[in-house]
Amino acid sequence: MGIYVNPGNAAFEMSRFSDIYVDKSMLISKVNAYYRTEKRYLCVSRPRRFGKSMAANMLCAYYSCRCDSGHLFRGLKISNDSSYSKHLNKHTVIRLDIQKFLFRESHLSIFIDRMQEMVIKELKKEFGTCFETDAYGLPGVLEQIYNLTGKGFIFIIDEWDCVFRIAKDQKEVQKEYLDFLRGLFKGQDYVELAYMTGILPIKKYGEHSAINIFREFSIINPGRLTSDFGFTEDEVKDLCKTYRMDFEKVNYWYDGYLLNDMHIYNPMAVTECMESGDFQSYWTGTETYEALKIYMDMNYDGLKEAVIAMLGNARCKVNTHKFQNDMTTFQSKDDILTLLVHLGYLTCDRTTEEVFIPNQEIAQEFLNAADNPRWDGLLGAVKRSQI
Repeated sequence: MGIYVNPGNAAFEMSRFSDIYVDKSMLISKVNAYYRTEKRYLCVSRPRRFGKSMAANMLCAYYSCRCDSGHLFRGLKISNDSSYSKHLNKHTVIRLDIQKFLFRESHLSIFIDRMQEMVIKELKKEFGTCFETDAYGLPGVLEQIYNLTGKGFIFIIDEWDCVFRIAKDQKEVQKEYLDFLRGLFKGQDYVELAYMTGILPIKKYGEHSAINIFREFSIINPGRLTSDFGFTEDEVKDLCKTYRMDFEKVNYWYDGYLLNDMHIYNPMAVTECMESGDFQSYWTGTETYEALKIYMDMNYDGLKEAVIAMLGNARCKVNTHKFQNDMTTFQSKDDILTLLVHLGYLTCDRTTEEVFIPNQEIAQEFLNAADNPRWDGLLGAVKRSQI
């Protein structure tokens, strides 16, 4: 097993046998349906702490041919699915966590070359001397392997969008990265399946994306994957019974993410609450918390008034369609509000085209972010709005 090529199942094993594990394995059946079809390119975007990395680790454990994961899926829902045995540990997986190549901003100029170098090095161990490295880099190597062996690849890429969070204002870096992804995936027969996760949907350039081959499942448009990320109400009720927690209080603190009319709970917050027995915000400390403070202070076209109204349980109309899927291209309040939906600080009712603060945990984070001189009088305004 390698680090990037067929990395095995150890990461999923840790999740599978944790004290709290909620079975999300039917995601595998849904992903299997896209295997070697025209729609085999999938991108899932959800806020932090919604189980994206766990799901990526699960898919890696399921598909990778250099491990035996049968014991990890025994007793899970997927083990009874008709597609389960067809793909279990039968594919060559290339697994990339983009964030691990970008733990310093100085890596932005080298990370693409470094990723290719590391993956090609492991491919040599896996496939020997059946290819040569040339100017086409990783795509060229994979094409050679496929042409000579007939073996394709499943790609699992986590934190695909961290480039856009780190290199917020570096358009050339962003473009080079999108061009790399396009070259790696678009029109390539060696791709059996490509599965990416991130916080932001795929970046738009004008009316088209540089990698518009991907089918997106975002927190605003979750499609068939509504219940596969985050905990459902029934799952939370079961946890409350097990841990003897007050469901109504858990509901007040952590419910409120509305996806296709289904109420979804933040899994990390619920898990922390169950284990500690303490109702509080478990959000502070993520990079997106800093973003919340920055964007609140921008106060695009009455954003401050909108936040005050939402803290008073109001909803705000929003047009989410013009958002460019990055953290710098803003033309209106709607762009900021849409970004906050993707970051998990707001939720969106698609039926009414309104956004609102989902729960007490997030309301507390808005109040924490507003604890500065620019927001003097906010608490008084919130109290007045609740009268």
